[in-house]
Amino acid sequence: MYLTQMRLDLGKRATLIALSAPGKLHGAVEAAFSGPRQRPLWRIDSRGGQRYLLILSRDEPELSALLTQFAPAGETGQTKDYAPLLSRVCAGSRWQFRLRANPTYSAPAGPGQRGRVCAHSTTQAQLSWLEKQSGRYGFFLVPDRYTVTENKWYHFRKNGTGGYVSFLSVTYDGILEVRDAELFRTALCDGIGPEKAYGNGLMTLMRAGGGHG
Repeated sequence: MYLTQMRLDLGKRATLIALSAPGKLHGAVEAAFSGPRQRPLWRIDSRGGQRYLLILSRDEPELSALLTQFAPAGETGQTKDYAPLLSRVCAGSRWQFRLRANPTYSAPAGPGQRGRVCAHSTTQAQLSWLEKQSGRYGFFLVPDRYTVTENKWYHFRKNGTGGYVSFLSVTYDGILEVRDAELFRTALCDGIGPEKAYGNGLMTLMRAGGGHG
């Protein structure tokens, strides 16, 4: 696994379009890999007044097209091996985390009908969703040490002309403790929740005084 970080140029029209319609970035990220189709995780981060594209992938990406489209002049991107971080994940270890996810639920429907997928729109419901995911993926949320830091709705047409896509993206920050290392590594590598193609599902970790890994 590899984790890539690339600074974005907010002065470029292509970047602004992609930030409002994640389908543009989805296609560009997938095009950074040759061979059989991959499903890399990615998200947009905001730090220190800058925007960054993060990509977690099984193969190392070829960034030249992404850099040309979305990055400022001189940006080269940084790709690092994710194995050392994964090797430090063990039961009982505590981490500061950030997760961008699409918390949803299935609304009740009539007999024989499929429930409609809806977004959790309140902070409490969004936190409850994350708490359920923690049990599923082998981690424990430290009480009073996790919160929702951003909510953002996206509305755009798939591939520019296709069906209409609408979803809520929620950013969580906090402290967690690993309970089941194998399950938790699965969550890190495969993502958490739906709409992964559009920049959701990627959880990153940070040790005190360190950078996101």
